[in-house]
Amino acid sequence: MNRDDFQKLADTRLEDAKALLKAGRFDAAYYLAGYAVECALKACIAKKTREHDFPRKDAQSVYIHDLERLLSASGIRELFETESAHDPRLEEYWEVVKDWKEDRRYEATDDGARARAEALVEAIGDKDHGVLQCISKYW
Repeated sequence: MNRDDFQKLADTRLEDAKALLKAGRFDAAYYLAGYAVECALKACIAKKTREHDFPRKDAQSVYIHDLERLLSASGIRELFETESAHDPRLEEYWEVVKDWKEDRRYEATDDGARARAEALVEAIGDKDHGVLQCISKYW
C-alpha cells in the first residue's frame, strides 16, 4: 500500500462510519471511524518513505493500531500538538480519538455505544476542528 491508498481509505472509512452511525450500527461506526485516523497517520508515515510506499512488514513499529504510537511514528506529533494548543476543540477531540482501540470490535454492544460512536465520528470528521482535517494537512 502507498500514501494515496491510505489517504483514500481514511476518507472512505470516515464515510463508512457516518453511514453506519446513521443506520444505528454504533459499534461498527466506532470501529471504522478509528481506522480513518489510523489510515491518515499511516499516509503521513508513507510520505516519509521512498516513493511514498508504506514500510515493509518488518517495520513493526508502524504495523500497529495504536493511534498515539502512530502519531509519534508519523513525524507530525509536534505539529499536531502545536495546532491542538491553539485549537481547544481539536485538543478535546484528540482526547476522544486517542483512546480508540481496534480490539473493541470484540466487545458486546452496551448502553454507551451510540454516544461513543457519535463522539468519535464528530471528533474525527468535524470540518473545521476535526482530527482528520488536521492530519490531512501533513499527509
